[in-house]
Amino acid sequence: MGSRLARDNRALGQILLLAAGFLVLVAISTLSVVLVNQARDDNDWVVHTVEVENQLSTLLLGIRTAESTARSYLLTEEQRFLDEYEAAVASILPDINELARLAGDNPVQLDGANQLREPVQARLDEFKRAIDFAKRHDMAGGIAMLRASDTGASARRIGEIADTMRAEEERLFRLRTKTADRTEELASIVTVVGSGLVVLLAGISIFLVRRSTRARDEAEAKLRDNNLNLEATVDERTSDLREANNEIQRFAYIVSHDLRSPLVNIMGFTSELEELRSDIFKRIAALHLAAASSPVPPAPEGDTEPVLDATDQQLRADFSEALEFIKSSIAKMDRLISAILNLTREGRREFEPLRIDMRELIEAIVTTVAHQAAEAQAEIHIEPLPEITSDRLAIEQIFSNLVDNALKYLKPGVPGEILVRGRTKLGYAIYDVSDNGRGIDPKDHQRIFDLFRRAGMQDKPGQGIGLAHVRTLVRRLGGTMSVASELDKGSTFTVTLPINWNANQRNRDR
Repeated sequence: MGSRLARDNRALGQILLLAAGFLVLVAISTLSVVLVNQARDDNDWVVHTVEVENQLSTLLLGIRTAESTARSYLLTEEQRFLDEYEAAVASILPDINELARLAGDNPVQLDGANQLREPVQARLDEFKRAIDFAKRHDMAGGIAMLRASDTGASARRIGEIADTMRAEEERLFRLRTKTADRTEELASIVTVVGSGLVVLLAGISIFLVRRSTRARDEAEAKLRDNNLNLEATVDERTSDLREANNEIQRFAYIVSHDLRSPLVNIMGFTSELEELRSDIFKRIAALHLAAASSPVPPAPEGDTEPVLDATDQQLRADFSEALEFIKSSIAKMDRLISAILNLTREGRREFEPLRIDMRELIEAIVTTVAHQAAEAQAEIHIEPLPEITSDRLAIEQIFSNLVDNALKYLKPGVPGEILVRGRTKLGYAIYDVSDNGRGIDPKDHQRIFDLFRRAGMQDKPGQGIGLAHVRTLVRRLGGTMSVASELDKGSTFTVTLPINWNANQRNRDR
């Protein structure tokens, strides 16, 4: 008894120690992620400051370029200088707009960018007047005007505002650089401490594993020495495993019989209630008339509805609505049970690899849905597809479901366009099934692959089984599946499968 209590206490201590280590690791990892993200944000702000300064320099360079090309034109009258001047002038106002956009996070800098507009426009007007002098062949007048404007109010104002903005950005650069350095330093400290804790936890784990291994070896030695009925124990455990396996096999029977039988009874009694509904409300109407001391009218013949007051009419409507809800729920449960049964049967089937002409397979699928495509005014295009070695039935189920979904969820009134294409990469075949349908909200991309869960407007029949089953088949075939989609922009389902699939290991590990 004392030995057992000691073992229990030792095991509890190990569990608590491992749990504490795990919590510490989670805390360190979380803090590291937070600090790394913060460091990235801080660095982004540093880069943003540099971008603002660069944009300010670009703007001033554009003004100087416009001025220098205007002077060159006045001196030489060469057309290329006029072209360069016009190109420089055309870029200045967009540069101011870009500067205002970049400085939008700082009200002071945004105000400075907006203040630049007036003197810059005045400076551009001065350049234009100088160019006008040149076009009138008064080069001396244009040059004199430019010289006078170099020390004018607009040039001084541009320089003052630019200096103020540059000084502010330099201040922000120093502040943000210091903040980024501090965050990176803290992240480094946390990383080092976390690494030390990981090493410490690894050492403790090794110690615990070695101690547990020694205890296990001792227990095995005692078991070999003292267990005289080992064969009986093995037989008993084998029998337990066999019984557990048989229990799993009986799951399909439980689904198809034990769960469906109550549904059949409920449906039967629901039908009886539906048949009795008319009689019940005829009797209610008769009792109501009797209570009102009125002569009891003869019962309506056939399916004629009895005359009821407003309260009883509402009761009859509620009664009928409840029956419809019950019948709808029973039908839904029956479909779900059938779907589970199909999934169970499919999970027991062993896959057999065959060489598959994917274009021929997809064309056969398209032929089976031709009528549905014609009704939806949809066209299905098939591009060259790589051949693969895989289970043909599973591949047919995968792409039949994807093509059927693409047709089912097209946008009403819009001609459908469905494209199936493929390519190969590093020993895998990659197939895309694209459509121009209603699309899927990005937040529902994972939800659509969950069993019994659907996304978007529920105006089409289905139980939320198809895509879950498809992804299960793809995984059993050693592949992956993903979706890229946005609302009202169509969807693209991508299936990646091995070109040459080996069924032995998958069937063995099933």
